[in-house]
Amino acid sequence: MMKSVKPGRLGIGVIGSGKVGAVLGSALRAAEHQIVGVHAVSEASKERAEMLLPGVPVLEIPEILRRAELVLLAVPDDALADLVAGLAAAGHWQAGQLVIHTAGRYGTNVLAPATQAGAIALAIHPAMTFTGMSMDLERLTDCAFGVTASNMVLPIAQALVVEMGGEPVVISEENRPIYHTALAHASNHLVTIAGQSAGLLASIGIDQPERVLSSLMRASLENALASGEGALTGPVARGDVQTVLEHKHALNAQHIAQDTREGYVAMSRATALRANARGLINDRQLAALLTALDSAS
Repeated sequence: MMKSVKPGRLGIGVIGSGKVGAVLGSALRAAEHQIVGVHAVSEASKERAEMLLPGVPVLEIPEILRRAELVLLAVPDDALADLVAGLAAAGHWQAGQLVIHTAGRYGTNVLAPATQAGAIALAIHPAMTFTGMSMDLERLTDCAFGVTASNMVLPIAQALVVEMGGEPVVISEENRPIYHTALAHASNHLVTIAGQSAGLLASIGIDQPERVLSSLMRASLENALASGEGALTGPVARGDVQTVLEHKHALNAQHIAQDTREGYVAMSRATALRANARGLINDRQLAALLTALDSAS
């Protein structure tokens, strides 16, 4: 007996079998779309495709565009514009073909060469960090996706996100840079702060610094997301200048990395300014904190 096919199922080609492309391709396949081909160059990407998209042929890009009703471009941001333009110049885009990119910083304007050839442009960016492993599929559940598309085809983008288990959040073309900045600031700098803090603990002989930080950082993140800056605590939020000076003195030790010293000062300044704006510390306390942070010692 032939397996019934849901209406609206698409033949999807995945260009870029990195951590994002392979996972999203797998999620779309789970929604009963057909993955007609994947483009993978490195051995790591080929292995990832084999793991997450078993049985899907590894094809050259022109062949994927020839076969696919929907093309998923999961390539580095800086490579996207040249790739789209090059494929347009070679005449590979098809009229009516859906083309989606996953780059956070762009809306659909970057796909203009494809749309000029008759393709339909969508931007779908998952607000998540990826490992490229099957565990990412579970994390897609309730994950927000920044979606940008024309009003006519926006429902298609939203439906695809819902099928992957995510929550579509509409972002206008002009707001994509701010959207992506916010996500990069939250995610990338969190990793940097965790690494710097772990490094400080390791420098005093703590073997597993992540165990010391784990409960604190998880609770802080959960409290911040639940209560916003009402969850802010610590010496800066209390206006405790002497503690901040002691921290700075400790960070001046020769073995402490420069980026850690500079990161502590920069984040403390930002925290002080935000604490003052929200009435947690007064202007006199703010001035004293900023003087302490700017001091040479």
